[in-house]
Amino acid sequence: MLVGYFFLVAILMVVADLMIGPITLIQKYIEDGDFEGAQKLLKRVKYPNLLYKPVRSAYYMLKSNFSTMNENFEDAETDIRKSLEAGINDKNVEGGAYLQLGMISYKKGNKKEAYEHLKKAIQLGLPDKDSEASAYLQLSGICGERRDFKGMKFYYAKAKACKSKNENIVSQIKEMDKYISRVPG
Repeated sequence: MLVGYFFLVAILMVVADLMIGPITLIQKYIEDGDFEGAQKLLKRVKYPNLLYKPVRSAYYMLKSNFSTMNENFEDAETDIRKSLEAGINDKNVEGGAYLQLGMISYKKGNKKEAYEHLKKAIQLGLPDKDSEASAYLQLSGICGERRDFKGMKFYYAKAKACKSKNENIVSQIKEMDKYISRVPG
């Protein structure tokens, strides 16, 4: 009888490991700043399709973040798309995923796709004002490249209204300030 309980507990632990994986452990590594350790744990997941759906979505988002850090944009884009397919329950997180897709598309030179993803990110909502300002700045830049000066000024004003605290975004807004004043329209 005792052996039966032992096997039942062992089977439950194996099933739980397959459904949740090391995602909860990875969070600790990331909080401590040990990204290499987190990546090693992430690579231990052999069957991501067996993960519970929200966990699978988080798995692919983490994987895409590491790919982006390593400037492997092809894998990052693939993983974000897999995360979106797995289903993201939080609209802000989904908006963040589309923001990442937009930034990756922009870096790859696909401005049309970047524009669409950034618009969708804003529509879904973003987790903070810095992300929102970043999306608006990127949209403003794309409009400028298209010679759509009205759109450029519109998105620039939206970015400025976000009152971002991020130093990079603030410096980009100041830099665009100089350029926007000379734009016709």
